[in-house]
Parts: sequence; structure tokens; C-alpha cells
Amino acid sequence: MSEPIKKKWYERIPHPVVMLFAIIVLAAILSHILPAGAYERAVVDGRERVIPGTYQTIESTPVGLIKMFTAMPLGYKTAAEIIFIVLASGVMFGVLEKSGMIENTVGTIVKKMGLKRKYFIVVMMTFIFGMAGVMIGYENNIAIVPIAAVISLALGGDLMLAAGISVGAITVGFGLSPINPYTVGTGHKIAELPLFSGAVLRGFLCLVGLSILAYYNVRYFKKINADRSKSLSHGLNTDGFSLSKPLEEYKLSKNNWLILSIFILGILIMLYGVFVFHWYLNEVSAIFTMIAIVAGVASGMSGTEFSETAFKSISVVAPGAFMVGYATSIKVVMEMGNISDTIAFSLASALNGLPLYGSAVAMSLSQCVINLFIPSGSGQALATLPIMIPLGELLGLTRQSTILAFQIGDGVTNLFNPTLGGLIAMLSLCRVPFDRWLRFIFPVVGIILVVAWVFLLFSVYIKWGPF
Repeated sequence: MSEPIKKKWYERIPHPVVMLFAIIVLAAILSHILPAGAYERAVVDGRERVIPGTYQTIESTPVGLIKMFTAMPLGYKTAAEIIFIVLASGVMFGVLEKSGMIENTVGTIVKKMGLKRKYFIVVMMTFIFGMAGVMIGYENNIAIVPIAAVISLALGGDLMLAAGISVGAITVGFGLSPINPYTVGTGHKIAELPLFSGAVLRGFLCLVGLSILAYYNVRYFKKINADRSKSLSHGLNTDGFSLSKPLEEYKLSKNNWLILSIFILGILIMLYGVFVFHWYLNEVSAIFTMIAIVAGVASGMSGTEFSETAFKSISVVAPGAFMVGYATSIKVVMEMGNISDTIAFSLASALNGLPLYGSAVAMSLSQCVINLFIPSGSGQALATLPIMIPLGELLGLTRQSTILAFQIGDGVTNLFNPTLGGLIAMLSLCRVPFDRWLRFIFPVVGIILVVAWVFLLFSVYIKWGPF
């Protein structure tokens, strides 16, 4: 009798819907075990902010069965802005794809650069998407993710490679950005340090992180080129992403140039609004919608054709939009039980008494855990750094090292955080299921974390100051 085949670890990963439901149930159970607690909050510049040093236990508010299931529709209500930007991005890309502009642009670029340079193109695109994460932000980049899918398939890659090039690079770039306003910026305000000081060390860490990811992407690309059975994208829908004719036949028509100009102009307007007027998701969604309408008119689509294209595009991204709201339900359950602040406060306080170098790594690890419960970078900073900074000073850590430990814990774990709506949204636009993404990204997460901790220990060794 033959022995049963032993499953590998990644084959035991449950379906994302099951995984997220298990986390929702766990959060509800924890609300019955952990004491409820909260920081005081105040509205600053139109956003609710934590008031440092105000944590206190409050009356217990355990989440029962009815409340747990009520959290699901409330999750969709909370995530409405992210859900709509997924839909708007999907419609915009669908219209641009229907016009033929994206396929002809990508086909022309690949033809001119040549397939012999395909590995260089993967590296180059990884850094381009990474720089978008550094300079532009996170959710603001959602709409450009499908472009990576077209490029990857044109080069002979798959949708997982596309996710590595775009989602992975944007996440690493944003998470380790030396000018991240949500993590580094908020941290420096709390620590009373010059804004974005220490940018050289952080910038080098970000560069190394993107280099590791670029190497990992190329390595995966070579592996699936040698053996297509190694691909993690079997069975995934590639409609609208694949090139429909040989490379030598691609060229840009006048109408393609017009629609490409409309797209670029729209993105530039969006960036101007983000940096000058501090636009966020609703304004960005509005720009994407306008790009779709103007591009549809410019390409000569009838009202019926535009509507059918929009509905087809929505049907493709709808599962991802569903997952965004579903994941946000976890946050709602923890807010109902008032345990998010308790977890953050308890983990921060548990570091007291650790040795110097061990405390730096442990501080980063604690932020990795806290990030699963408070996926907002600025929210996590405001909840934990008022505790971490004075604790770090007692342990012998400089304020810059403490903020770096926080940034690493928050930024790197964003690569696999199921409660991060932006990550789920981007994966959905690449049509990559979350469980398969975990199989792909976990090894590189471990490598980047170890390298980042080396940087962290170096910062402790040199007693890293403001600059």
C-alpha cells in the first residue's frame, strides 16, 4: 500500500475567503479574552488622529455572533472608497484596452527593445513600479497595475510575474520609502525629528529591497521559462492582457497616440492634485472615471459599446472589490471589540527589559504583528510610537532607529497583510488569488526582512542620529 503524498506547506493555505473568515472569527473570540482599551482621538486636518499617551482600559465590548456577521456589511461601508477605486480602475483599463492603445503601446515597446532584453525589462519595470511606490503612494498606483500584466505576458511571463513586478515593487517601494509621509513623516513628527531626516540610510535600504525583488522576479521568470509547470498562474484568466498578433506587426496609430496622451495627461493631473491639493481616493477615482469617458469618446465608442465594456470590466474586478470589503470586516470586528489599541499597547509594553540589539529586532517584529491588526501606517504610528520612542530611549535606542524598526515592521509585512485593502485591490487587478500570492512572496519577504534587520542593527551600532 502506497503512503499518502505529503502536502507542501503552501498547499495547506486555505482559500482567501476561508482564511479571512477565520481571522474575523479569531478577532471576535479575542474580544471576549482581551481587555478592551482605547486611545483618545481628535480630528486633525480632517482626519482622526490618536492622542499620544492616552491609552486606558474601558468597559468590555465583546463581539457576539450577530455583531460578527453585522461587521461584514459594515466592512464594505468602511472600504467604499477603495472598492470604488478598484471598479473605476477596472473600467478605465477596460476602455483603454478595448481601444487597442495598451496592447499596441506595449507591443511596440517590446518590439523595439527586443525579447533578448526581456530580463532587463523585468528589472527595469520592477524599479519603475517601485519608484512609483516611493514617490506617489500606495492606493494611488492601483490603476497602473494591469499594465504590468500586459507587459509580463508580452515577454512570455505570467500573471504572477506581473504581480511581482507591480504589486510587489509598489509595496516594497512604498513600505521602505525614505519619504513615506504616513510612516516616516508621522514618526518624525511624533519624535520631534527633522522631517524625512536619515533619508540616505533609508534610501539605500529601499534600493536594496527593490534589487532583491528584481532578482527574485527574474529568477522566477527564468524558472517558468525553463518549465511552464512551475508557473503559479495556471488556470488564471488572461483575457484582455495577452497580445493578439506577432510583435513585428505592432505600431502606434494616430488614435493610439491620442488616447495615450489622454491617459498620461489624466495621470499628471492626478499627481498634481495628490501633491498640491492632497487629493485622496475619491478624487483619484474621479480622474480615472473621466479618463475612461474621454478615452471612450476619442476611440469612437458608442454609448452601448462603452457600457458593455464597462460592465465586462467590472465583472473581472468584482471578486477583488468583494475581497477588499471582506478583509475590512476584520478591522470592524476589532473596533467593535475595542481590542486594536489593546494589542498595540500590550506588544509595545512587552519589549521592556530586552537587551539593546534584541530589543531593536523585537520592536520590528512586534510592529509586524500590530500591522495585521492596524494596517494603516499613520494609525499604527500614532498608536505605538508614543510608547516605542521613550521605551527605545530607555533601552538605548536612538529615535531614528526606533522609527526604522517601526517602518520595517509595517512596510515589509504589507506584502502579505490580508487586512490591507490596497494589496487585495492590486492583486485583484492582476487576477492573482491571495493564497497563490502568498506562495510566491513569502520567500522574498523573509529575505528582505533579514536584510532590513541588518540595516536596523547597523543603525543601532552607529547610534544613528537625526541625519
